Amino acid sequence: MTHLPPPSEELRILDAELWQLDARRAQLLARRAQLIGLLQPSFPPAPPVPRRPETTAPRVQNVLLVLGGVLLTVAAIAFTLVSWGHLGIAGRSVVLAAVTVAALGAPVPLLKRGLRSTAEALAGLGLALTVLDAYALHEVALTAADGTGYAAVAATFLAGAWWGYGRGLGSLRVPLPAALAAAQLPLLLWAVAVGAGPYAITAALLLTAAFDAVVALRTSARSLRVAAAVGAYGAGGWGVAAAGVLSWGAAGPSAAARAAALLALAAAIALYAAWRAPRQGLATGAAVTGGLLLVAALGGIPRASLPGVWTVPGYLVCGVGLLSAVRAPLPEPVRRGAARASASVQALAVVWALPLVVVALLGPVGWTGRVWSGAPSDLRAAVTVWAPWPADAAAAPLVLAIVAAVLARAARATPAWRDPAEAGAVALVWATAIVFPVALQLPYAAGLFAQGLTTVAALAAAAYARRTPTFLTAVLLSLLTAAGLTLLSLTSRGATLTVLAALTGIFAVAAARRRPTAVCASASLACAAGLACAVGAAADRSPAHTALLVLVVPAAAALLAARVPRAAVPVEATGAVAGLLAVGLAVTDAPVLALVLALCGVIAAGTAVRADRRQAGYAAAALFVLATWVRLGSWAVDTPEAYTLPVTVPALVVGFVRRRRDPQASSWTAYGPGLSATLVPSLLAAWADADWPRPLLLGTAALVLTLLGARHRLQAPLVLGGSVLVLDALHELAPYLVQLAGTLPRWLPPALAGLLLLVLGATYEQRIRDARRVREALGRMR
Repeated sequence: MTHLPPPSEELRILDAELWQLDARRAQLLARRAQLIGLLQPSFPPAPPVPRRPETTAPRVQNVLLVLGGVLLTVAAIAFTLVSWGHLGIAGRSVVLAAVTVAALGAPVPLLKRGLRSTAEALAGLGLALTVLDAYALHEVALTAADGTGYAAVAATFLAGAWWGYGRGLGSLRVPLPAALAAAQLPLLLWAVAVGAGPYAITAALLLTAAFDAVVALRTSARSLRVAAAVGAYGAGGWGVAAAGVLSWGAAGPSAAARAAALLALAAAIALYAAWRAPRQGLATGAAVTGGLLLVAALGGIPRASLPGVWTVPGYLVCGVGLLSAVRAPLPEPVRRGAARASASVQALAVVWALPLVVVALLGPVGWTGRVWSGAPSDLRAAVTVWAPWPADAAAAPLVLAIVAAVLARAARATPAWRDPAEAGAVALVWATAIVFPVALQLPYAAGLFAQGLTTVAALAAAAYARRTPTFLTAVLLSLLTAAGLTLLSLTSRGATLTVLAALTGIFAVAAARRRPTAVCASASLACAAGLACAVGAAADRSPAHTALLVLVVPAAAALLAARVPRAAVPVEATGAVAGLLAVGLAVTDAPVLALVLALCGVIAAGTAVRADRRQAGYAAAALFVLATWVRLGSWAVDTPEAYTLPVTVPALVVGFVRRRRDPQASSWTAYGPGLSATLVPSLLAAWADADWPRPLLLGTAALVLTLLGARHRLQAPLVLGGSVLVLDALHELAPYLVQLAGTLPRWLPPALAGLLLLVLGATYEQRIRDARRVREALGRMR
């Protein structure tokens, strides 16, 4: 029996044998690597990179076949046209017939062998040869026949023959598109051959386009469908253009009716394409085209029969009539296209009427240079001061009213378009109301009254509007109407006063409604400011005295803003603009300007009483100080301190008391107005004073203020005192600087400037750090 060692001994033996095997494997792998290094060269050659062909074999084949077919065709043409003299009639006929039969018959065996591309090339050559055969037949046997008529017959025969040839072979792609191309010529050539007029030629183009459209929509072969689509667009485009020219140039109802029939035929083709088109986008586009052509067809008849003023309304009525197709049992793309075509016609009609609205609204701008020069006889003369009234524009109000009615109906019938349709309807009704009095040439006074009623109607629409777009549109239109009415009233003094007073009251009444309160209150104040200016001018007052009357508007704005917080911001902004207007009017009269500034300060101080308008106190203080300076300047005061110190001392006391009660109050609020009231006038007087006591006293006071500001860390005394001290010192040193500049060499100032720049550049970073520290120190002051 075999002796089996114990497991531990057997495991030791297996480990030893595996170690020996690993060592032997490592030796063999090392030797193998050495042998491979000896057998291979030091630098093995790189594997060759295969050349990539620049084109494919089928493409090369097709190019060769096409070139061969073209060259053979050119040779056949040269043989037919040039080499007739070398052969008799029998020989020439036999050669052409033989070559044609061979070229047309060669594709049959080639297709059986699978050589389709070669068969296509030879089939194309055969088709080209049939054209040469037809030409040769005319030149040899039918020379007496009319060339155009013979071409029509030949094109018809070739189209049929090529179609039969292509259907017989089946798999070839060239014959059927070639037959369709030949079919484009017969009708047009027949019309030209019989001497037909432009209507018949246009009809031939449209019938050809109809044939192409039918083929394109019913065939399944892609090449034939593309060729038919190209033919339909080409022939149809030329036909539609010709029909449009004939319709527009029709001299009477008969010619217009014939042109309308042609356009109706084009519309029928487009609508058929929309009905049968496989894609939604293509169908919708065809439906839009068909709808527009139908409008052009129907609208051309009244255009040729009625006066020119009814041209646009006639087309518009036809465009609106397209909307009846929207509810008809038609495919969705057709109904959508009809709606878009109708919208396009209405948009074009509105664009035609818009210049009239602009003239009616902005035409009175010309009166700004002829204020109160006299009222014209009628409203049209009033609005055509700088812009002429277009011809045939009497029907513009009718056009705008029709489109407005359509939009109003769309707003009720289509919830998705309710907001824009309702706003558009409001805008067009307003435009109708603006243009209608001008178109009727109403008397001037009646025209003003009509514009005022339009303003009231727009405000009423804004007050009762339920939707935001309609509200915004109505408000904007009311403001535009009021502006136009104001310009229109500049013709006479009475008209201006009456219109501005009426507008002030109208907007004030409209401001009682909650929604338009802000806009209407601001507009009422603006009209009141204009009324104040007009009253002052009518009373022959100077602009400075008129400014006192204008100040009523800022005062009213401040009171109204306190009573109606929701409209406070726009009302106060309007009041501020009116205040600036008053200041501008009073700038020519210094005493009145000082009074105006003081009154503006009173209004600002009254506004600052409100808890949410405490910042207006700064404006009030500035206005009071500025009023004081202006008044002192108007009095030519030589010693302003006698007038400013009685104001400065109480102001500083009040500021000190406020700082005691409110330590957080800024030094600018407490001491700034009082210090400025004296320092600035004194500085101006010191600069105009040639003696030394005033600058010395002013500099001493400024130095004391600067030290006090630095001691108590108060920003206002420090900045104001330091600024006045520097300016006062410059005033005192100015004569010496001028004298010194006259004695120095001319090269010294540039040198000193350059040295200064070098020093500043060398210490730039340190100066920035110091400036930052000073700014932080000032920021910690109160």
